[in-house]
Parts: sequence; C-alpha cells; structure tokens
Amino acid sequence: MNTLSYKTVSANKATVSKEWVVVDADGQTLGRLASKIAKLIRGKHKPNFTPHVDCGDNVVVINAEKINLTGKKWTDKSYIRHTGYPGGQRSLTATEMFEKDPTRLVEKAVKGMLPKNILGSALFRNLYVYAGTEHKHDAQNPKAINLNDLK
Repeated sequence: MNTLSYKTVSANKATVSKEWVVVDADGQTLGRLASKIAKLIRGKHKPNFTPHVDCGDNVVVINAEKINLTGKKWTDKSYIRHTGYPGGQRSLTATEMFEKDPTRLVEKAVKGMLPKNILGSALFRNLYVYAGTEHKHDAQNPKAINLNDLK
C-alpha cells in the first residue's frame, strides 16, 4: 500500500494558482455580495484551500455605486471611527459615506469578513473596487464571474 497517498497536500506560495475575476455589483445586496467576495479572496471555493496561505483570487468589483441596502439601512446604519483624541468618536450614516465615496461601503463590508491579522491585510490588497464600469486591470485578462452561481 502506498503511504504517500494519505498525505495531506498543503498549498504554499509556489503551488497556489491565483486568477483575476471581475464581479459586477449592479443590483446586488451589500452583505451578500461582500460575503461571496470574501470567499473568493480567501480561496475557500478552491479544493486546495489552506487557512494560513493566500490562495484566493484577485477580485475586481465594478459598479459599486449601484449597490443595494435593504430596509432602512441607508439612514440607520452607521459607520463609527475614532480620531484617537478624547471625545473624538465620529460617525457617518451609510448615505453620507456613499456620497463621499461609494467604493468604501464595499471595501469596509469585505474587510470586516476577512481575518483580523497579517494574512487578512495581505488578502485585502487583492480587492480592487471601482464605482463605474471602467477598471485598469484589462492587462490581467480578468474573467467575469456571476456570483449567483457560487454557493
């Protein structure tokens, strides 16, 4: 009996196959979109997923200005930050943040679904969000992907 067939194959930087994918956010709900994007970035959809390795894909999100929020989240959802000074807590509603920069809603949602460590920081650099349909990653030949086909 061949004992090598029982070895667990663990992916590393040399054996990982990273792809470029384009995701269209037009008409998508923010949280559902973000969870599927986080799964793509993390690499959990691949059979050789390894938790401690960046084995996910590079994801380009277009049409971030056409994102949907359900219920009263446009007015009730708040994004809180702190300046670091006493009494320096600041907050913005989803509408205010969307008016400043529509890409930041998608970025914050996806970043919250990635690991909170050095690997998570490296994975977040594989996300590129654009408000319109134009992006600057045509040279990488990204593959358009339909998120509704993913589990």
